[in-house]
Amino acid sequence: MTEPQLRECFGCGLFQLVPALGPDMRSNCLRCGTTLRHTRANSLDHCLAVTAGGLVAFIVLWTATLMQVSQVGIVHETNLMSGPAELVRHGLWPLALAVAFTTAIAPLAMFAGTLYVLVGLRMRRPPPGLARVFLFARKMGVWAMLEVLLLGVFVAYTKLGDLVHIEVGPAVYALGALAILTVWADNALDPAQVWEEIERRGQSHDRLPPVPPIAFLPGAVGCEACGLVSVPAHDRARCPRCGSALHARKPDVINRTWAFVIAGAILYIPANYYPVLTVIQMGAGAPSTIMGGVIELLDSKMYPLALLVFFASILVPVFKLAALTAMLITAKLAASNPGTALWLRERTRLYYIVAWVGRWSMVDIFMESLLGALVQFGAAVNIAPGIGAVAFCAVVILTIFAAEGFDPRLMWDAAARNPHRLPADPAIESEGSLAQRA
Repeated sequence: MTEPQLRECFGCGLFQLVPALGPDMRSNCLRCGTTLRHTRANSLDHCLAVTAGGLVAFIVLWTATLMQVSQVGIVHETNLMSGPAELVRHGLWPLALAVAFTTAIAPLAMFAGTLYVLVGLRMRRPPPGLARVFLFARKMGVWAMLEVLLLGVFVAYTKLGDLVHIEVGPAVYALGALAILTVWADNALDPAQVWEEIERRGQSHDRLPPVPPIAFLPGAVGCEACGLVSVPAHDRARCPRCGSALHARKPDVINRTWAFVIAGAILYIPANYYPVLTVIQMGAGAPSTIMGGVIELLDSKMYPLALLVFFASILVPVFKLAALTAMLITAKLAASNPGTALWLRERTRLYYIVAWVGRWSMVDIFMESLLGALVQFGAAVNIAPGIGAVAFCAVVILTIFAAEGFDPRLMWDAAARNPHRLPADPAIESEGSLAQRA
């Protein structure tokens, strides 16, 4: 059973008291519906076992054979490192770095960091730096894209069926197991319980107040990393539990998000103009753009695959750029504009959809990396990635930065729904005091 806790909703900015929760219970924001706390039964032990299994599967994934392809008497065996290596050979080292980071470095850091913290919390004398390691592991989880890689392997396997003879290796099965274990571990973990245990074991960044606040106090700030509500003494204060910098709102969020959105929109043009893939079969073939690849799949009657590529590579980036633009505009409008108060709850949900869906656009990048590594049979069949893939990958990364950097609470601030964020006004304060106690 947890204790009642004061929390700030990071979807709308409302401070509210989360009641004591038993195992497998959820508390949602009263105003926007964002999850404030979701407890799990035996969260630490359960997640420890699943994370350990995921780390073993990860080792198998990166050491075993992924696929074996053959054509005209030539046989190629490849693993996941072959894709980035082939991209480097073509001079596309930025793309190789992005693929290696999202499929190897970030997942390894996430699994190893989480395992370090969970094992450390079971020890009589915990190792140092549990808070910093857990912070780092949680941040790496944003960039670990093993489930997207699994979809990319499936798309590559389907496209290769007409070109070469292909057999899957043990790494594919390890990847399938790893994708399941990653989702399982994420659902099994209660991050708030980890932070509470780190605090209990005396590894907080600074001394915490003996009695946590259970009512809103002027100047209170919720830590975006661990959720602890505290009243910082100065502008550059850090969370006393995890050590993260405390901000009432993410600093300079409007300008930074606009910069990422504009840069992504600009790069979206060369991403669709320049070829992302070149397939040469028996001396014939031509470079293909993203839309050209969709048309080729339609011509081959691979309708579900064409729909998948079109959705992930064409619609999702446009949807993210348009949605973020709309949210930026509403967050910048003055509180006196009545339009800023429309569909606030729905726009907050839209933000979380945008933050989740963008990673799936990497499926095209992973597919092209695998195809380039697998199909190198000289004049018979040859596949090479193109410069358009670099621009497209940059669009995906920039939109992820934009979504992660945006603060949806600003939309509620602009609609005057957070009186504690506005200049003192008796009428507003009277209206907002009830919301802060809700």
